[in-house]
Amino acid sequence: MADESAGREVFFEMTAVGGAVRVAAIDSATGIEVTVMAPLTTSRADLQRLALRKLERRLAQERGG
Repeated sequence: MADESAGREVFFEMTAVGGAVRVAAIDSATGIEVTVMAPLTTSRADLQRLALRKLERRLAQERGG
């Protein structure tokens, strides 16, 4: 799945791990990837929002901000 916020394409990968879900968010332009873990009962929209915010924070760090 892709999210094109701020003109960037972000891919999300969700994997169930026991009673949790691991979400990877990958920036297509840089290849930078972050992961978050949450309970399986967490909504897909919330998982993507959390992973996207973490990715945005990581990208800002890479830019020096």
